[in-house]
Amino acid sequence: MADIKKLVREEYGQIAENAASPASGCSCCSCSSDMAAESSLQAGYTEEEINSVPEGANLGLGCGNPLALAEIKAGETVLDLGSGGGFDCFLASPRVGAKGKVIGVDMTPQMLSIAKRNAFQGGYTNVEFIQGEIENLPLESDSIDLIISNCVINLSPDKPAVFKEALRVLKPGGRIVISDIVLEGELPEEVRKSAAAYVSCIAGAEQFYDYLDIIHNAGFIDIILLSKETYGSGSCCDDRGCGCGCSDESCHSHEDAETNELDGLISSLRLKAYKPL
Repeated sequence: MADIKKLVREEYGQIAENAASPASGCSCCSCSSDMAAESSLQAGYTEEEINSVPEGANLGLGCGNPLALAEIKAGETVLDLGSGGGFDCFLASPRVGAKGKVIGVDMTPQMLSIAKRNAFQGGYTNVEFIQGEIENLPLESDSIDLIISNCVINLSPDKPAVFKEALRVLKPGGRIVISDIVLEGELPEEVRKSAAAYVSCIAGAEQFYDYLDIIHNAGFIDIILLSKETYGSGSCCDDRGCGCGCSDESCHSHEDAETNELDGLISSLRLKAYKPL
């Protein structure tokens, strides 16, 4: 488990460093601003949303738009699990208003550095970024109205702990709205064991119904599947908005293994669930 976290932290730290220093010759599939924007459009964001955030906040790492159906209300406290460069936090900021608050949690120092810089440059006074692991949130119980997360929980080696922590910090009646990657069948062995496939959101993904069971077993109720789209092969850097992080080398290493074997095996979903009153 520690090795997986170290792997993910290093990979996403490299993505953040490349994004912060584009002149360094970045070769990531998600660090180009144009590619990030295109990935986000395919994931369900609007051009207006993409253009409204500070430059560098959108790294194109999402697999959906969890904000689209989150129904954020003014004055709410919103938590983003795995906030990256702060893209979703900055989009949530005007929706919660001056009396609300948005908190981004990320375990990668380089990502936090980018997010904090973006918050300062954009004048986001109601947004805060803190370092922490989503399996052990540095937040008080019953303190959050809404949790969002975009293509991050699949990277955790302990997903039951993630959802138990989410339930703990939510207020009674609070909700979680997430976009994530799930599986629709068994992965080929070489892909399942591939480190590159893990950090690109594939090898760490749960089977669809197992994922729903984890959420239910954590204590959530009224689980609603908002959407689900199944990908074909080449899902790391394709044109359908699976923007999970991977270096150019890692993309191709598991793309070669995938060919048509992954057709119909990988889906992105959006779902909502509630903490009981």
